[in-house]
Amino acid sequence: MENINSSQRSYLKSQAHHLSPVVIIGKSGLNDGAIDLINKALDKRELIKIKFRDFKDNKRSLSEEITMKTDSILVSIIGHTLIIFKENLDSEKRHLKLL
Repeated sequence: MENINSSQRSYLKSQAHHLSPVVIIGKSGLNDGAIDLINKALDKRELIKIKFRDFKDNKRSLSEEITMKTDSILVSIIGHTLIIFKENLDSEKRHLKLL
């Protein structure tokens, strides 16, 4: 997936502000089940938050792994919360429009 510019990143961050985390990375870490959940959430919502309860010291590397495995874009990491975006391939199901 292509990168986004700063105005698009700012727009996505503002849209994610009110969202609650959909996936929580806990004791089990980043397993196949977590990746499946993230992919399903991205297909439905396009923009999601992921909370790190454990593995907080590794959140940067785990974030890169998540974006690579889900073909999504890292929007931001705020505290222990990751915001990622993946535009829906079906134009009728898109919720967010990037300029």
